[in-house]
Amino acid sequence: MMSIPVASLAGNEKQVEIVNENIRYCESTYPYNGGILIANFGTEQLNPLNAEGKGYILYYKNGKMDTLVPADGNLNAPKGMFMRDNQLYICDVNKIVVYDLAQVSKTPKTINLPEGNLFVNDLAANGNDLYASVTNTNKIFKIDITDPANPGEPQEWITIPGPNGLLIGDGTMYVASYPADGNTSEKHVVYRISDLTNNPQPEKLVTVPGQYDGIAFASDGASLYVTNWTPAGISRINLRNGDLLPVGLSLEESLSGPADITVSDGKIYIPDLPASRVVIISE
Repeated sequence: MMSIPVASLAGNEKQVEIVNENIRYCESTYPYNGGILIANFGTEQLNPLNAEGKGYILYYKNGKMDTLVPADGNLNAPKGMFMRDNQLYICDVNKIVVYDLAQVSKTPKTINLPEGNLFVNDLAANGNDLYASVTNTNKIFKIDITDPANPGEPQEWITIPGPNGLLIGDGTMYVASYPADGNTSEKHVVYRISDLTNNPQPEKLVTVPGQYDGIAFASDGASLYVTNWTPAGISRINLRNGDLLPVGLSLEESLSGPADITVSDGKIYIPDLPASRVVIISE
């Protein structure tokens, strides 16, 4: 692990921490116990739809890396995560895997999605409703987690272009759109869904097309961050008007594939998937 300087938008120098210990194709980060979880594929080749069973979850805090969920054969390409009542939900290929963190060695529960829904990508909850995005089928599913240890069956909820990263705050959902076939079009933007219960209707929050992936609220509550694969980077979105402002990074190596980010304690944790590293910067 190492730290190198980075220039902020204001021109002031910040410190960047690059974490790569025991990381192998990290797609997602998630806040946990004062640190973050890092989801890894663990494969020799980068394949988000692999079936090799080499996936694992790391726990990083204060410069120390530990393994929370080992490569026990239950995870293939772990992506977005969500936790409630010590139950860790992890997106995977055509399924969601649920570990009881009080008994990590116990066989996890599996929530299977309908056939063909392969690219299960991210999770976000509103009350007892957990939402799961599936990028390749343009669908978001809803799951009842009234009892987090015994989740309900996934129900198809809404269709939206290439749903990738999900974020919910104050009853509003934000969706980062990513083209599963790699062909970006005007429909691949950042969406907002203001009514999740009565008549959910996606509207464009950002109109600039991209290959958007991770999405997280900024600490100010008035904006959010979103990652983009083309061009590879991270931007800040003004929630009032949808203005998109790139976050300036000055790295020895530019981001190659920024994925599912986390904002915690004034820091942004950016998993750089192809580079097998997490880049940590201050807001």
